Amino acid sequence: MSTVLPRSLLAGLLFAFAAVTGWTGEPLAHVVLRPVINFHSAPREDSDVVTQATLGARLLELDRKDGWVRVKGDDDYPGWTPLTALRPLATTERYPASLEPGKAVEVDALAANIYQEPDVTKHAPVLTAPFGVRLERLNGGRDTQRWIEVRLPDRRVAWIQSGDVRTDLRPLSLEASLTLARRFLGITYTWGGSSTFGFDCSGFTQAIFRTRGVILPRDANLQAEWSGLAAVSDRALLQPGDLLFFGKDAAHITHTGMILGQDLFIHDTPKDRPVIQISQLSDPTWSKLLVAMRRLK
Repeated sequence: MSTVLPRSLLAGLLFAFAAVTGWTGEPLAHVVLRPVINFHSAPREDSDVVTQATLGARLLELDRKDGWVRVKGDDDYPGWTPLTALRPLATTERYPASLEPGKAVEVDALAANIYQEPDVTKHAPVLTAPFGVRLERLNGGRDTQRWIEVRLPDRRVAWIQSGDVRTDLRPLSLEASLTLARRFLGITYTWGGSSTFGFDCSGFTQAIFRTRGVILPRDANLQAEWSGLAAVSDRALLQPGDLLFFGKDAAHITHTGMILGQDLFIHDTPKDRPVIQISQLSDPTWSKLLVAMRRLK
């Protein structure tokens, strides 16, 4: 006996299938489920890490192979990550929520524990989120002065302490971003790192500019070439917030940092003590390698 599905039900099933699989012709979007995920250069764990994405980030799928998916984020930088670290988004789904005031919070601590109930003693944290992660705020009437109810990217309901987040999601000023950069002092150097669990040099500068609402390219050489930055012609003209680029010459840039003022710049380097640190531009180690200076247009 054959069964004929009602036309409305069939249309609904086709729509759901298209939303989950990307059959509409648009690239399939995913959301990151883990605090930090690595992007690899190839679909295997023993390949090098090229960058990272953090909890709640929206990624577009480019390819898929053997349980791995090649994706890119809002900086268009691609890499391979395990499919299990992601959840596909329906074509109409946004995460985290809409970014209208009051509908999302952003982690402002360097690391914030998230709990299954509004209590730090009953259970271990569900997860720990790095700085900058945005979470959907439920606004279900159960928030307190200390606790905010949120929904995680895997759709679980959880709680975060209000002291760990900011609710004003407007971009930071230049001055506020410089203050933030100093808060990151001592964070370990991690090749490919893009979070407060560990940065590399360009991941650090990209993160600081992101707080100002600017999406820099991922790598130092790409940042130096980006059309959104203007050249600074002389060291005497450098201002706080300008970017510095280092290498054997302008065609081989391998490092970047940001001017704080008075000959001081902040950067993440594996040299000596591998952490975010402040150095002097007049130090011969850095002065002889400086090949470009840039300022946001």
